[in-house]
Amino acid sequence: MRRYVTTFLLGVLMCAPGVIEAKDKDHHKIKRYYDRQSKDYHEWNEQEERAYRHWLEGERHMKYQPWAKARRNQQMEYWTWRHQHSDWH
Repeated sequence: MRRYVTTFLLGVLMCAPGVIEAKDKDHHKIKRYYDRQSKDYHEWNEQEERAYRHWLEGERHMKYQPWAKARRNQQMEYWTWRHQHSDWH
């Protein structure tokens, strides 16, 4: 009986890291947005969020609004600016 319990516990311990890793991958999904004008994808991360906030507040002098709520033409203007300022960080 002890042998079965030991085998069961060992099996559970070996599966646990895979379950934790799979859950962690779902938690940090990478958001990507398609730029229709340049026909490429952009990964939305902290650096892109800072660049967008700078463009919106610093360049356009507009109040911040989340990217997902921005109008399509505004998003297209941002991608145009972003391609011209690819070294912005």
